Amino acid sequence: MPTPFSLVTWNVNSVRARLDNVLTYLDEHDPDVVCLQETKVENRSFPKVPFMEMGYQVALHGTGGRAGVATLTKVEAMDVVRGFRVGEADAHPRVLSCLVAGIRIYNLYVPNGQAIGTEAFAYKLAWFARLRAELEREADGRPVLLCGDFNIAPEDADVWSVAAMRGSTHVTLEERGQLEQLRVLGLSDCFLKPDCFRERGGVSGRFTWFDYRGNAWPKRQGLRIDHVYVTRALLDRCVSLVHDYEPRGWETPSDHVPVRACFDGPPP
Repeated sequence: MPTPFSLVTWNVNSVRARLDNVLTYLDEHDPDVVCLQETKVENRSFPKVPFMEMGYQVALHGTGGRAGVATLTKVEAMDVVRGFRVGEADAHPRVLSCLVAGIRIYNLYVPNGQAIGTEAFAYKLAWFARLRAELEREADGRPVLLCGDFNIAPEDADVWSVAAMRGSTHVTLEERGQLEQLRVLGLSDCFLKPDCFRERGGVSGRFTWFDYRGNAWPKRQGLRIDHVYVTRALLDRCVSLVHDYEPRGWETPSDHVPVRACFDGPPP
């Protein structure tokens, strides 16, 4: 991986429906690592060729359902793991991890949870427990980066309206507690690093997801649920984090905006 290097994480809400947007964005920014979520396509039908023509190697974990993750790297990805290492296969393809230039990168599409008290909500909490257990087992001093759609807003400031979210998922103490456990494991939210977050064009870009319904995008009524968590060696190197609003205004946009993190300094 070159130094400095950049990473983009983006829930594209169907890579085939958003292919032109994704290719345009990568052509403009040329990130070294790209983590896509909610690709909604089987591995054999993923449009690999245009990404390969841009110089990316492509690792996939997907089905034809609503989940699916893909990781694109400019250098070879080693030890690619699809799903959790231990236990039964997950119900959906939501985890794709690999080793890139000595950095363990996890591309995550965390379950939504749907509604408090449902089986889907219990699955979300159990899923996070499995992730935490894997991180504990894999801890070996190597730099770790977790990115993707976490479907959790860490603080009240990360939702457009606390009142509107009352009784909903994404903001419960149980869910936020899962993110706190990541911090206990030594992972930090790059967004919170002082002077790291960048606004675009003087417009606050705190939120990363805007519902297609209710005119949420024009009203800027969103949630910050797409994150980049890193261990200390990488946090020290993180120089900027951008929630890029530009693609949200393009034709047929995803309901998420891309999050771009840039790192500088010597390799960890």
